[in-house]
Amino acid sequence: MAPGDSRGPGEAASAAVDELSQNFTYGAPGTGNGSLSGAWYRRNQIHLFGVLLAILGNLVISISLNIQKYSYLQLAHQERPRPFFKSVLWWGGVVLMAVGETGNFAAYGFAPITLIAPLGCMSVTGSAIISVIFLKENLRGSDLLGTALAFAGTYLLVNFAPNITQAISARTVQCYFVGWQFLIYMILEILTFCILLYFHKRRGMKHVVILLTLVALLASLTVISVKAVSGMITFSVTDKMQLTYPIFYIMFIIMIASCVSQVKFLNQATKLYNTTTVVPVNHILFTTSAIIAGIIFYQEFLGAPFFTVLIYLFGCFLSFLGVFLVTRNREREHLQQPYIDFGNIPGKQMLDKIQPDSNGLSYGTLPDGSDSTKSQTGEKKEV
Repeated sequence: MAPGDSRGPGEAASAAVDELSQNFTYGAPGTGNGSLSGAWYRRNQIHLFGVLLAILGNLVISISLNIQKYSYLQLAHQERPRPFFKSVLWWGGVVLMAVGETGNFAAYGFAPITLIAPLGCMSVTGSAIISVIFLKENLRGSDLLGTALAFAGTYLLVNFAPNITQAISARTVQCYFVGWQFLIYMILEILTFCILLYFHKRRGMKHVVILLTLVALLASLTVISVKAVSGMITFSVTDKMQLTYPIFYIMFIIMIASCVSQVKFLNQATKLYNTTTVVPVNHILFTTSAIIAGIIFYQEFLGAPFFTVLIYLFGCFLSFLGVFLVTRNREREHLQQPYIDFGNIPGKQMLDKIQPDSNGLSYGTLPDGSDSTKSQTGEKKEV
């Protein structure tokens, strides 16, 4: 209840329900969700604006990641490398990262979570394309196929995501926050989080799925709170009282705390596993968790036709597959010399083979016909 509201609890609850019924619509009579007609675009202009913000935000994030990577490469080739935080180029990447994340934050205020969250694939595919153009990395066939699948999945997501028009006000968020669906969901999520945290902390289990599932569970709270905060800020343009509700500050605290906790577990995963493993698994788990949170908390698929849901899930699958193909074995390309050939070090000779069963030139072996090596090996064995 807002400060200064003299209505009783029953009247406030009734007003909240009325506001939900007015602000929550799914499509319009005679028009199916996923239609490509002009009426569909006119009805979903606000959603398309959110999609545009999310796509641009993810592309800016891709540019920022490549700028930071380029600054790392520049510093590594210097005779006396400076700390990366003293590089102007690196700070430029950080500023662009903040701009991109701001675009994603604003996008949740204009479009459903189930539409914005899967668009994170644009950041991964965009980063791969930019690295090929500006960092001169190798262009693989899997990159082209993965990018095409990600774009196809994005097209399906935009056209078949929930056609829901919902104004997120403080009273709307309050009503959802105490709903039985969200309470059951939170109980199950807290139990799952505690069980995984027990195995991670007490049993020392550091599997990538455990770490990234912890990140995904926290991410569900992040997207719920981000959409609530962004929606209330957007709604405050017409109603200045939105920012005086306690629920706004509760959601803001949840947003900050869940983001900080996500970074902690995500850093542990990146230290233990390669980026080619962390990126696709994190994208799949994060997107799945965000979609479930949007369905349960904001009821974004309420009244959706079965065919619409099916095509939407197929679009998610295409985006997941595209991210996997783009990130697959990408780090291994940079290992030009996978082993050290001791035979090429002046004054050093191998006295025996490390891999006796190996054929040809490999780690720890010398070319056949090395008499000096054979004689020294024989003398060593006799001693």
